Formats: sequence, structure tokens, C-alpha cells
Amino acid sequence: MSSGFSVGNVRVSSPLVLAPMEDVTNLAFRLICKRIGTPGLMFSEFVSAMAIHHGAEKTYKKMQIREEERPMGIQIFGADPEIMAETARIAESFGPDIIDINMGCWVPKVCKTGSGAALLKDPELATKIVEAVVKAVKVPVTVKVRAGWDWSLFAAPDLARRFEAVGAQMLTLHARFAKQGFEGEADWKLISSLREAIKIPLIGNGDVKTGADARRMLDETGCDGIMVGRAAIANPWALARISAAMTGSEIPAEPSLDERVEVALEHARLMIAYEAKVNSVGDISEADYPQFEKNAIRALRGQLPMYIKGAMGAAEIRSKITACSTYAEVEDIMRGFAKSVKDIQPVQV
Repeated sequence: MSSGFSVGNVRVSSPLVLAPMEDVTNLAFRLICKRIGTPGLMFSEFVSAMAIHHGAEKTYKKMQIREEERPMGIQIFGADPEIMAETARIAESFGPDIIDINMGCWVPKVCKTGSGAALLKDPELATKIVEAVVKAVKVPVTVKVRAGWDWSLFAAPDLARRFEAVGAQMLTLHARFAKQGFEGEADWKLISSLREAIKIPLIGNGDVKTGADARRMLDETGCDGIMVGRAAIANPWALARISAAMTGSEIPAEPSLDERVEVALEHARLMIAYEAKVNSVGDISEADYPQFEKNAIRALRGQLPMYIKGAMGAAEIRSKITACSTYAEVEDIMRGFAKSVKDIQPVQV
């Protein structure tokens, strides 16, 4: 069992960490995860240093934080030390507890700029970026990495020691190589090897879907915490079960279909408010509401159906929701579905 860890002067009471995920871990989703899944630490979507440098308003919106989320980290990515330092200072002004540097994203549009996991191929530049960010801000700086660029070199231990030497205060390892993407199985032995290389907290990441997975990773690797990403999408209850398993608490009951539908609708309402950068849907003017509503529902077309995954007839509902552009349409479909269907397969812990 684990009771949490500290990142510099930031105390993380639970060893469960919600991964930064583009188009997923925005404010709306994080608020739901914090309420239901109670992760000890959460991170924002990826914040592009170049986008901030050029004043992109959409990217600034990603850095919204609420007090109830804390401790909370903003993750940034880029390939220029000076611009990364500039971005870190701007991110710090939004009040995060931690600034995290993304060196794990493997998608081509990020790596072709020399950012994300591409930095694993250039240890000198990667270290300069960490050092520049550490010097630029007062909050703790952390780094998320992959094991290396490809199978030819397990680069993480060398990089981790370099990052620790210039002031990084936590490291997260996704136990796959960048070239793998999400293919194959994560090799948790890589986390064990990295644990021996550094003294700062180490967070393990990769293929944790259940409480049993989480307990096994803690036992096998000696890591301080566990980061969960894809398993939490539209399923904050998975976070609650994983957290309970790691802390020795009672495993919560599987949510009913009605509860899943209500949380999906809550997610939609929060997303509309997020698009408008206000505290609630009620704060949006009548004239502006339709555009924010349309943007929010379109952004959630892929996620909302996942809340009812496992229920009989869910596939048909999925196709209906992907055609929606208003909250009323989604609400009508989801509530109607909940009234007519009560059979949902439980998720095994």
C-alpha cells in the first residue's frame, strides 16, 4: 500500500496520478475525475510553447485551474530552452503547483518539431530545456519521458540522472519506447531499473487498467506513484477503484447506468462552460451560448458514448450522439436510453 509522496514542497496525498491527455484532460474532465476518482495529482492537456509564444488564445485556455483540483500541474512541450522558459513563467502565472515537461509524446506532429519524445534523441538539448525551466519558475519542475526513442537504447536512466542534477523534482516513465506508440505491452522492468538510478519520486505509467494492475506495478517496480491515462477516459470510476486498491480502502461499487448517464451529461455541461471560460453554464449569455454549446458537444462526440460502454444497445446510441450538436439532443438521447436499458456489464477490478 502507498500513502503518497512529495514533489519538492508539494504533498501528493494519494499515489494515483491522472495523466495529461490532449483533448481529454481539460478542466471539465478533471473536475469530474477529482470528484469521483480522487487522484492525488492531475495534469493539464499539453501546452505548446510555440503556441504560447505566438499568443494563441485557445492554448491559454488549457491553463485554467480551479482550487478544488489541487495539487495540479500544467504540462508544457517545446524544443527551444528560452521559449520553454518563457512558457513556464506564463504557465506559472495561472497558479499551478507543478510545471511538467513533456518528453514522452510520440505523435508525429509533436516530434517533427523536435519536441516531446524527439528530445530523447538529444540528451544535451533535453537537459538544457529542463535546466532553463527550473531556473525560470519557483514551483517544482517535473518531466515525463518514454524509455527511449527506439529499442536500441534505454535512454531513460541517463536522462533521469541529468534531469535530477539540474533540478527536476519528479520523473514519470511511460514504460514503452517512443517508436512503439501504444503498441505492445509496457515493460515494467524498465521502471524498476529507473528506480535504482534516481532519488527523486518516480511515477510509473503504462498498461494500468485495474486496481490489481496498480498493486502489481507498485510491488514489482518500487515506484512512488502510478499514472493512469486511457483507462480513465469517460470512466472516472476506474480511477476510484484503482485509488482504493492502492491505498487499501474499500473498493467502490460499480456505477449504475443512470449514474453513468448523469455524469456524462454533467461532463457536457462543464465542457460548455469550459469553452466559454466561465464557472458554469448559467454564466453564459443567451446570445453566445449556441456557439460554445456547439463547440463543446462536437469536442465530446467521441467521449460521451464511452460512458455507456458495455450497455446493451450502446453502439446504436454512439452513432446517434456523434451526429449531435446541442446539449438538448444529447440529453434526450442519453436519458431515453437510460430509461429503456438497464443492463450494463460490470468492469472487473
